[in-house]
Amino acid sequence: MITIKQISNINECQEIVSLFNNYRIFYNQSSDPEGAATFLSERLGKNESVLLIAYLSGKAAGFTQLFHSFSSVSMKPLLILNDLYTVPEMRGNGIGSALLQAAENIAKSLHCKGLILETAVNNPARKLYSKSGWSEDPGFVHYGKYF
Repeated sequence: MITIKQISNINECQEIVSLFNNYRIFYNQSSDPEGAATFLSERLGKNESVLLIAYLSGKAAGFTQLFHSFSSVSMKPLLILNDLYTVPEMRGNGIGSALLQAAENIAKSLHCKGLILETAVNNPARKLYSKSGWSEDPGFVHYGKYF
């Protein structure tokens, strides 16, 4: 059974730090549990993100982090789905789908225009996004300038 919990304070759920640290390692970053805890605490403390954790049969199984943003054209808020992670050995149990549905529910409750995300073209999660009703935006090209 999958349950989803919204985290409002990092002290409420230390398991999220481990999941976030493992997510960063997946993206070739060095392990930094202290830095992960600080980053998440700051985002939550400043109300800059929404953090959801998924449990499968009572065990921490994944998380997603949503960042607040806005659409100037529609003059509405929107959420950026920045992070989505499922513990590798728990994949295939619907955890990612459950997290995406929970994110959608939160966006709707906040009267957001919608949810957006960007991902690598070779990310296997693209299948999950398509299956969950997400679509690639054919009208826009995304650019980045990284430092």
